[in-house]
Amino acid sequence: MPENKMKILIDSLRRDLLSAKLINDTEKIWRQYFGGSGSIKLALKEIKNLPVAEKKAKAPLMQRLNQEALDLFKEKEKSLKNDKLKLELEAGAEELNYNLPKIGHLHPISQTIREMNKLFISMGFSIMDGPEIEKDEYCFQRLNVPIDHPARDMQDTIYIKEPNFLLRTQTSSVEARVMENYKPPFKIVSPGRVYRNENVNKSNHFIFHQYQGLVVVEKTSMKDLFGTLDVLFKKMYGSEVVVRYRNKYYPEVEPGVGPDMQCFNCHGKGCSLCKGIGWIEMGGAGIIHPDVLKMAGIDPKKWMGFAFGLGLDRWVMAKYNITDIRTLLGGNLGYKYYENENTI
Repeated sequence: MPENKMKILIDSLRRDLLSAKLINDTEKIWRQYFGGSGSIKLALKEIKNLPVAEKKAKAPLMQRLNQEALDLFKEKEKSLKNDKLKLELEAGAEELNYNLPKIGHLHPISQTIREMNKLFISMGFSIMDGPEIEKDEYCFQRLNVPIDHPARDMQDTIYIKEPNFLLRTQTSSVEARVMENYKPPFKIVSPGRVYRNENVNKSNHFIFHQYQGLVVVEKTSMKDLFGTLDVLFKKMYGSEVVVRYRNKYYPEVEPGVGPDMQCFNCHGKGCSLCKGIGWIEMGGAGIIHPDVLKMAGIDPKKWMGFAFGLGLDRWVMAKYNITDIRTLLGGNLGYKYYENENTI
């Protein structure tokens, strides 16, 4: 009977496949069973010699047995191909017995941002971000700086489409968006790039970075603000860091202060970096103005807070002893200061 013969051939095929160890062994097995004169191929041809009625009854069974044989072969062939590929990969890996050189490092600005983020997260702050192409509403108006306010003269704004679209001059714009979209209480920080039409020199650049902080709670004070900044200064520069706070005007806060750190380059003696005064202004801060809270839909009788905006590039320069801000955005991986003061 053809079907009995086919079952015997499948058992024989199964034994031969089991003994095959290499992919090349399957070529011989294919010819033996499925080639032009292969035993399974010939067994299928015997169906045509059967009577018509028997042929109709047994042909489907023979086709199923043939498919079973093909599936056994393909499964074994696939397994041996995978084994061959694995061996080739392992052999190639053994040849790569050298250590790849370590190339590149995080930019000092990125390193500083990560360190500061880690500290503020440990104090319960969230990290927020906002657009660098900003609307006048969020960069100025919601921060208590209307169109005719003289404080606008303090910032040389780079407009994309005057008067409404600009490159943000401060990360306080993130502060304005957070207060508009979130209900207090909250504590957030936001690092990012800002832009102003500045003359480029050792301590100023038209592209620089700020690190914004915002706290809105039911009750706070300047004491909390000073404590937060003191923790940051000591974390970044050690317990011996010398810091002072001066009264400063910022339209979005009242009262406002400017935290200064003793110049890291001259240690208070006076140099070109600190413009001869021995101190470097590291940012601005203060208690959030009630009008700023009102514009965000926050009741100033129930909520209050403080904010700070730090000149991140100066924090980086002080931490890594970089004496020229221009090198932070230059191509010199050694961050060497310019020998020529007029070079930009």
